[in-house]
Amino acid sequence: MGNISGKLNLAMLKHAMTKTKNGQDVIVIPVKDNDLFLSEKGNVYLDIQAYELKNPKEGSKDTHIVKQSFSKEVFEKMTDDEKKKTPIIGNLTYWSGGGEPAPNVSDDIDIDGVDENVLPF
Repeated sequence: MGNISGKLNLAMLKHAMTKTKNGQDVIVIPVKDNDLFLSEKGNVYLDIQAYELKNPKEGSKDTHIVKQSFSKEVFEKMTDDEKKKTPIIGNLTYWSGGGEPAPNVSDDIDIDGVDENVLPF
């Protein structure tokens, strides 16, 4: 069984970057402005679609590109040109066999230093 790994460029979404009091970089992503799904339990989801590359670049291991998938209401309001220009927000690589390193997860994030007055939205 194979594994799939990928990366998403969150800076392709509407966002603001700032630092916490202790100097950590943070990204603030508005839910509504990015058509993210907010569940009743408070979870926030970015719906995505992956498209297999028909002509991958030589030497690249990428097998798919990733774009945001929008709600029906938002998608129907978009022009054909806007749909075509939806930015690529990431990539995926299909690895046949082998493992993948465990993610580096931290619960030690201080957001007390975020100044809401510097956000552009």
